[in-house]
Amino acid sequence: MTMPGVVLRNFTLALASVLDGLINIYSLVLLVAILASWVSADPYNPLVRFLRSATEPLLARVRRALPFVVVGSFDLSPLVVMLALQFLGIFLVGTLRDLAFRLAAAGSVAVG
Repeated sequence: MTMPGVVLRNFTLALASVLDGLINIYSLVLLVAILASWVSADPYNPLVRFLRSATEPLLARVRRALPFVVVGSFDLSPLVVMLALQFLGIFLVGTLRDLAFRLAAAGSVAVG
């Protein structure tokens, strides 16, 4: 395998791993924010403020784009975001890893 092929393969694998990690971290932050919203958490607590500031912009955008996710007093936007994160984790990260392995397989074929 040529040096540019190795670099491209490793870059693609690294990108997939970092993206997977970020998706997992944000999913965890969202889950903790959901749990905190079910209890009467102190809104001035720094952790609660962080959770709100990290999740509310995306949740508000989902609520604006899909107004039907708010049913009565039930807000289903966290569920929509969790499903979207799962989709990204499976589809995008999987595709990047597949691409990296195909680059590795293509580079291991002897030419000549």
